[in-house]
Amino acid sequence: MSLAVLASAVVLASRPALSADYVYNGVDRPFIVNVDARGKLALQLIDPADSKVLEEGAAKRGKLDLNKVLPSLFKEKRRKVLFAQLTSDGKPKGSPLVLQPMTNPPVATLDPTTKNPKWDPDEDDIYAGVRTWSNQNVVLDTSEGEIEIKLRPDVAPNTVYNFVQLVAGGFYRDVIFHRIVQKGRNGGQFVAQGGDPTGTGMGSPGYSIPLEKSALKHDFGIVGMARSTDPNTGSAQFYFGLSREATQHLDGRYTTFAETVRGQDVLKKIANVQIGPKDDRPVNPPLIKLARFVEPK
Repeated sequence: MSLAVLASAVVLASRPALSADYVYNGVDRPFIVNVDARGKLALQLIDPADSKVLEEGAAKRGKLDLNKVLPSLFKEKRRKVLFAQLTSDGKPKGSPLVLQPMTNPPVATLDPTTKNPKWDPDEDDIYAGVRTWSNQNVVLDTSEGEIEIKLRPDVAPNTVYNFVQLVAGGFYRDVIFHRIVQKGRNGGQFVAQGGDPTGTGMGSPGYSIPLEKSALKHDFGIVGMARSTDPNTGSAQFYFGLSREATQHLDGRYTTFAETVRGQDVLKKIANVQIGPKDDRPVNPPLIKLARFVEPK
């Protein structure tokens, strides 16, 4: 598998309009991207928080050095996720590349009094360049229908990148929603949790990732990374929030990294299946047949 394909997260049957030769691109080094489109082409550096175009440069079909087309990318050494969007005749063409600054992330620990996470900045916070991948939505083909989620690398890039690799690697094939909590502490439905190949709620891909601070608030359809009491034990299991009233106390304590953009009715069907007498486990657990990538609309 080529690095260019990996950078595009093995997402498209056809060649992507914009892809990168390498996932990791060191500061002040050539950042080679591949443009496969026609028309009057340009590359835009975009802040996904407000869709503001920070810089724009002319592009052409073939290989380009993004560092030369958008020189402020490395010059400014920004500490936030940006997008590189290809345009053709003034209109967006294909999915943007996520541009994540390679900096040392803060480390989460639990406050001994409140038991809430707190983040301590790394004392060696050095900008080393950019990690990049294609920004795609994910469709979960479930036994109840399709659910499409929009990933949010702008709020939780490390968690999103981990999820992208799991989807691309086929981790979410024939896995169930093993836990569906239909009554939260403050009323309303709580969460539908899945992503464990063992179906027990104790399985993982063999590693954990640090808890990432996310500003995306819990609500119906919000996707978060499940974890144990230790804040840095997320890996592959995830949950859908089923109501704001039941999940709002999770804000800032769990990493939210995606939101449902299609299939809300399917999620409601999953949330309302028959639950057995123990551990909020469904009698006939809904199945995730496959997780796959699609271009955002």
